[in-house]
Amino acid sequence: MTKTTSMNPEARATKADFFPTKLPEKESRINDVGFRVILIPFCGIVIPLVTSLVPHHQFSLLQIKLSYLYTIGIAFIIWEGNRFLLFTLRSYFNWFNQPVKKILALLLVIPFFTIPATVLLLVGWYHLFLQGEINWNTIWNNSLIILISVIFIVHVYETVFLVKESESEMLRNATLERARAEAELQALKNQIDPHFMFNSLNTLSHLISSDPRKAQVFNDTLADVYRYILQNKSRDLVLLQEELDFMDNYIALLKIRFDDCILVNKNIPASSIDQFVLPPISLQILIENAIKHNEFSKSQPLLIKIQESGGELHITNEVREKKVRQSNGIGLNNLLERFRLITSRPVSIEKNNTHFSVRLPLLTLR
Repeated sequence: MTKTTSMNPEARATKADFFPTKLPEKESRINDVGFRVILIPFCGIVIPLVTSLVPHHQFSLLQIKLSYLYTIGIAFIIWEGNRFLLFTLRSYFNWFNQPVKKILALLLVIPFFTIPATVLLLVGWYHLFLQGEINWNTIWNNSLIILISVIFIVHVYETVFLVKESESEMLRNATLERARAEAELQALKNQIDPHFMFNSLNTLSHLISSDPRKAQVFNDTLADVYRYILQNKSRDLVLLQEELDFMDNYIALLKIRFDDCILVNKNIPASSIDQFVLPPISLQILIENAIKHNEFSKSQPLLIKIQESGGELHITNEVREKKVRQSNGIGLNNLLERFRLITSRPVSIEKNNTHFSVRLPLLTLR
């Protein structure tokens, strides 16, 4: 029977992915200067032309120019007034949290500003250019077209805002996820020291009572091993060469206690050791896990094989499970979580009746 644990495939992460990033602020304004410079004069000229507001056959060229200048002014006032109201409403209502209230507010505010303001300004136009000869049908036609235009332009504004807010929200969520990953990774790193030291001190305690000479050698070697942990605790990735050197020191600690009961067989191409990187202290956790869960002796030593193939590090040990054992799985879970946070390439654990195997993805040095 085979048990496999895997994580999301086909992706890699680098150390830059875990640097803290300032959270983006939500967009509250858009750069619509060009939009307004073009469309305000356009609306101020086209709408009066469509409704025949300006009687060209009655007016002189100067009166026509002044009339369109006035209608452009109307377009400017209506546009800027609605723009001010739109931006003001944004501070009270949000499409994501209060969509119904936002729609009701827009439907209430925009017509109640646009229609009275348009009618008043058009009546003023009639008084200025036609001495009060008001054509109410033309005024209502203009007001209706202006209202429809305003609703369309408000829709454009809100669409742009909604797109910007969606992008900003996605960026904020991604940044928050990165910050969460950073905090989780740091917490996992902080678990390494007490976990390793707890097991090492237990070993040292055993040697002090059983073999003081070995205890002294173990203590000196432990200092070298722990120095590596301290130097690399803040790093997410280390060279495979560094990790293998650390593993050799760790194995030396094991041999002090277990003599030849533990055998480690390495098959790593020389071209790989400076080409790949991986999270620090990965191998030590797997070797420690194998020792913790299996029976071994001088007559039946525990064989652990480490080899690199296809950009993966394969760590395999024989299975001779201890009949009675207690384990909370901190070490192995710690390793899996760190790999999950640093790389999404597959990490697998396979176990059958004879062998326990772990495949760790190696990242290419950039």
